[in-house]
Amino acid sequence: MVAAVTGVLMERGGNLEDSAMTILGGHFAMMLIVEVGDELTATDLERALAAPAAQLGLTVAVRPTADAGRDEPVEGSGWSVSVHGADHPGIVHRVAKLLADRGANIVDLSTRMVVAGDGSPPAYVLRLSVVVPRTTDAESLGAELVALADELQVEVRLRPDDADIL
Repeated sequence: MVAAVTGVLMERGGNLEDSAMTILGGHFAMMLIVEVGDELTATDLERALAAPAAQLGLTVAVRPTADAGRDEPVEGSGWSVSVHGADHPGIVHRVAKLLADRGANIVDLSTRMVVAGDGSPPAYVLRLSVVVPRTTDAESLGAELVALADELQVEVRLRPDDADIL
């Protein structure tokens, strides 16, 4: 699937700038930001993708995006937050709300159910990349996340991002 889609992009001079690709509920999902020349419209690209999409059973939607603000850096320091434990409603909401209340910006978020294979119940895993404003004390934020994790009966880990890791 990736080879088919990126092949169409390459043949038309497209450049894959940003992407997220994953399997969700047994379905492969791709979100792509592609730079193409002015002569290639969204409709043209969607038509070019129609044949491989039909062959692979893909649903394709192509939309133009505005350039404004796309590359503006978010001020602050990058942090990774991981949460894991027994699944129950409200984990993502409560963690996201705490981060938002402290001014942190979630720039990437993923969740997954992980089965250990030893018969134990599956674990719910939440991973976030956040930018914490310079005005927010990361140590205090970490303590608040630990308190929330205790309340939610999950484990949490907050660590600074490594600049070399995507």
